Amino acid sequence: MSGAAIPTPRRVAERPAVDAATFEREIVPTYAPVVLRGQVRHFAAVRAGAGGDRAMASYLARFGGGQKLDVMIGAPEIHGRFFYDEALTGFNFSRQKVALGQLLGELVRFAEERTAAPHALYANAATAPEHLPGWQDENALGLPTGNAPARLWIGNATQVATHYDQSDNIACVVHGRRRFTLFPPEQIANLYVGPLDHTMAGPPSSMVDPDSPDLVRYPRFAAALEHAQVTELGPADAIFIPAIWWHHVRALDPLNVLVNYWWEQQATASPFGALVHALMSVRDLPPEQKAAWRGWFDHYVFALDADQAAAHLPPAARGILGPASAARTERLRGFLIRLLGGRV
Repeated sequence: MSGAAIPTPRRVAERPAVDAATFEREIVPTYAPVVLRGQVRHFAAVRAGAGGDRAMASYLARFGGGQKLDVMIGAPEIHGRFFYDEALTGFNFSRQKVALGQLLGELVRFAEERTAAPHALYANAATAPEHLPGWQDENALGLPTGNAPARLWIGNATQVATHYDQSDNIACVVHGRRRFTLFPPEQIANLYVGPLDHTMAGPPSSMVDPDSPDLVRYPRFAAALEHAQVTELGPADAIFIPAIWWHHVRALDPLNVLVNYWWEQQATASPFGALVHALMSVRDLPPEQKAAWRGWFDHYVFALDADQAAAHLPPAARGILGPASAARTERLRGFLIRLLGGRV
């Protein structure tokens, strides 16, 4: 870490628990993170976890009749930080399929033995219907998240590198404490994003550890920290994280359980896929052509009135420029297939 002063992030906005209508009307449209204190105090799991780590593990073990979990396993030397190896060709952890009871047994053993530097264990994004059948019957969120399944994250004191999700997200702490550090989407240039096509768990991640930033190697990260927001959540607390907001998550206790829900506002193709195609087709054009295509993208995609770009055409002639609908999505998909196949 450099000797430069590190900016202190501001706190994430907070409010008490909300009902479904308030969440949909006042939280989601703001496109800003919000902490909802006590939002899931009604969860049976939260009440069970109040009895301690072993009580939490015993409660979770009741749902152990599902598929094995995908567990990330790191040596004590990584200090809970799952990341790339030095060459960025691999990772500093391995993955194994582990039964829920086996994972919980190891986590409780580490906790009760007070192992100073245990292996890092983390089951990530385990969908409740497949891996913990019956969970949702006793732990219903009660907020409008479409048909998003509950996904559980179970581990010890670990941290997930700064990344983004393409969907809106509400993350609820069931047991233990978690610290979230968030950055708005426009800070991407200051986050030093790693490889796009070689990632740890889907979305690309920042190369910078926000808990110990190397501002000599990554000097622009200081600017990102000026826009960062932080919060610490305990059992029953939740946080709404809008799509494309970057977030670093650190679990702070020997046994931590979180459940989250990702849901799409509109079911369409991945914008990330469009970005990757633009890397192939646009990025390396001569500057004059790139500038010309920027005008196309602004007109048809990014302008606030882009949905009116074909308003001068009769509705029947607007084709793929028509209003969003399932039929238009299928027409666009077919047109793209023909384009990529060189048949247009």
